[in-house]
Amino acid sequence: MTAEDIRLAIYRWFAQHGTAPSIDEISALLDANRAEVQSAFIELSNNRHIVLNEAHEIVMAHPFSAVPLGFSVMGPKTLWWGGCSWDSFALPHLVEPGEPFLIATTCPNCTTALAWNVSSESPPQGSELAHFLVPVKNMWEDVVHTCGNQRVFCSQACIDGWLDKTGNVEGYVMDLQTLWRLASEWYEGRLERGYVRREPSAAKNYFRRVGLSGPFWGLD
Repeated sequence: MTAEDIRLAIYRWFAQHGTAPSIDEISALLDANRAEVQSAFIELSNNRHIVLNEAHEIVMAHPFSAVPLGFSVMGPKTLWWGGCSWDSFALPHLVEPGEPFLIATTCPNCTTALAWNVSSESPPQGSELAHFLVPVKNMWEDVVHTCGNQRVFCSQACIDGWLDKTGNVEGYVMDLQTLWRLASEWYEGRLERGYVRREPSAAKNYFRRVGLSGPFWGLD
């Protein structure tokens, strides 16, 4: 039993059930020793494949989330929490590509309900804007905080209003079409054996290709 076996089991469980598996559930699924699975959870966390809380429960396994961070994603058969706008828009590409998904959230400033039909075939329509607060070089310093602040707003006016309320400084703003391109290939292969995790700090060519720019993304 390897950490890769357990990583695959975690991600495929999330994809099928929409919820995080526990150590006991993975142990039963793989007929593995509980201590061995717990050790693998810690290894996967250290290598940034999953995010654990102090009880060694899975909080996130990007693009899946075990906790609500502002988004819900409804596929043809399964409902997931979306960890952030990036991860929420990635799910239709990773799980059942080609099928329509409903992604829903509320504007953090005015609380207007927002929803889009999203698939892997083409970007959604809409004039809303995504705002990412934390620069790419700092994203893993507190990944839950980072993901909780990758949100979609009604407009630039709502972004400005939220920044005034919270005292935050504007991060990076992109339209829905750019968000969709950013999410489209980021987790490609994550449900397959041998997946190599993509570090944001090393993804300059990818970011340029999807239309991102500037020092926020580590780009000159």
